[in-house]
Amino acid sequence: MKPTFLSVVKGYVAPVVVALTFAWSALSIYTHRPDKAPPGVDITLRICHWQLETGVRDAFNEMAADYQKLHPNVRIVQEAIPESTYGQWITTQLMGGVGPDLVEVGKVPYNVLLGYYNRYMMPLSTYTAQPNPYNAGTEFEGVPWRKTYKDAMRGGYVEEVQEYMAIPLSQFGIRIFYNRGLFKQLTGMDTPPQDFRGFIAVCEKIKTRRDPEGRFYTPITASKYHIGYWDAYISDILTFNTIHRADFNRDGAVGSDELFVACKTGRLDMGYEPFRARFGVLRLLCDQFQPGFTGLSRDEAVFLFAQQKAVFIATGTWDASSLMEQARGTFDVGVMNFPAVEPDDPEFGFAYAGPRYERPEGAFKFGITRTCEHPEVALDFLRFLASKQGNEKMNQVIGWIPAIRDTELRPMLRAFEPNLEGVFSCDPFQNLGGETFIRWEQLMALFHVGQITYDQLRKQYEPFYLTKGVNELAENQRNRRRGVFRDDQFLAGFRARAMAATGDEREQLWLKYRQLASSRLVTRDLANSRLMALYNKGLNPDSPGPYEMTPELLERVRQHLKQKLERGGPAR
Repeated sequence: MKPTFLSVVKGYVAPVVVALTFAWSALSIYTHRPDKAPPGVDITLRICHWQLETGVRDAFNEMAADYQKLHPNVRIVQEAIPESTYGQWITTQLMGGVGPDLVEVGKVPYNVLLGYYNRYMMPLSTYTAQPNPYNAGTEFEGVPWRKTYKDAMRGGYVEEVQEYMAIPLSQFGIRIFYNRGLFKQLTGMDTPPQDFRGFIAVCEKIKTRRDPEGRFYTPITASKYHIGYWDAYISDILTFNTIHRADFNRDGAVGSDELFVACKTGRLDMGYEPFRARFGVLRLLCDQFQPGFTGLSRDEAVFLFAQQKAVFIATGTWDASSLMEQARGTFDVGVMNFPAVEPDDPEFGFAYAGPRYERPEGAFKFGITRTCEHPEVALDFLRFLASKQGNEKMNQVIGWIPAIRDTELRPMLRAFEPNLEGVFSCDPFQNLGGETFIRWEQLMALFHVGQITYDQLRKQYEPFYLTKGVNELAENQRNRRRGVFRDDQFLAGFRARAMAATGDEREQLWLKYRQLASSRLVTRDLANSRLMALYNKGLNPDSPGPYEMTPELLERVRQHLKQKLERGGPAR
């Protein structure tokens, strides 16, 4: 059959559309780039981030203008990318060799990020040990750059690489924001209670009140984004005592492999009372959220708060300025800490071990890409932003907490100072592998909205976890063995650098090499081998845990102390 003119034309539509799209894109880039590098500017630095909150872009523009006054030949161009697409965007940029000069690190899985550090980012350790020239005239003049940080720049250090790879510019904290006027109107109280039972009581009271249109108020506005904060800061920390029974390598935490071994050998199960306490508290919290909160986005929850339909919202300092701006002239925003389960709580007090520990780690971190044409200028701009005066001004504009010591911050942000004494969660059921993670997330979503109870969640998840977890633990072990080859390659390259170095750098590199070789090839595998030996051999469920003592040993200790006291010796 002879082809018609229409069929021939149709065959060329797709290639023509692609060609025109490509031509339009090329023309747009060609005409857009000169605007970014006007005449008289020798160097243009591109900096990208995903922070679209109020004040961030204004702060970068203001700091860039200040920097250009000192360096008229340098222009700073920022590219703000929505966080939902930032991971894909930065991946294509880096892999294509056209990445920005300075990038905010994150929004990709951590194992992927480690690969990016090694392939695409410049190590910065040498520079962090040097004084920041922009601190001249301050108390930090002549002080190593990293020692000017509140956390000694721990937030920019990557342990797996043993290098400082990024420069933090802020410090974040998470607290509860509340509508002061609406809270007083609905409860008759000036400030919310700090104990968990009292907090739940006022939430229940708020649920009974109606707005002028007859609709009930929501005590807490939440979303799939916010639920984790309430869980982490109030309920999940009740599982801390799991560490006494499952921290087999005694590193002060419970890994997903350790928890599985403890459950598989019968030392623990999901009926463990601290686990039940966590979900009992979480149920009471979820009952205070608006209906359908798990299907809402972060912005939708914030909108409910801004419309004065809800009293409380939990979020971080990154949202503080946005919330204040939305409330300006309408209502007063207060900040409070998360309410705590009291030790004398009749139902959950037995699981209380302390408030949540908050690691004071720098955030809003930026690295320099290896494709940067002017890395010395990029480093200098980071020094400018992370100087005492520069960091204070930048965070004042944004409304965030500075990362540098002895800097001023807004009065409201003092409530976000980290709690340095406390505990953390120790029930990583969802972190063993892909299948158990998906199943856990599915069941947790049902629990959040009240479709299943904790006993029903346990009944469905525990057999699945103990069955599928066998293969996932084995896969973890295979991944560990696969990683040995990469570790050997990495250490060989590191050893070559140490052998070729001279002076102080040589000494530092050899020190890092010994630390890496010890942690990656010796101690890590020893702890894992011991864990797998316990798993394969099986544990007596009644035997004491890593931090527990048998009744016989406790009695011997009592007798020893008694004898010491009788002889008048020190009771130690």
